[in-house]
Amino acid sequence: MTPNNLPRFIRQSAANTPPKTEQTGMYKDFDATELYCSKCKRPVPVRKRLLLVLPEGDKYEYLCAFCLETVGTKIDRQVKPVSVII
Repeated sequence: MTPNNLPRFIRQSAANTPPKTEQTGMYKDFDATELYCSKCKRPVPVRKRLLLVLPEGDKYEYLCAFCLETVGTKIDRQVKPVSVII
């Protein structure tokens, strides 16, 4: 089918989508705002805390805002490599 043979709503939605080059840069990094806490037995707001600085990136720990139980971890790999000068 050619674009002119498509139904009108499909042509409009295809025309409104950004090119593929713009979509590849989207959603590179997510930060959790709520996660399930097994101690509280429900989804809870979380606090993000830097746990370790590793060569492959910074490791963060997500803590329950109520009981401070660890509910998840994340490694942020978008950090520039660290150069150590001795």
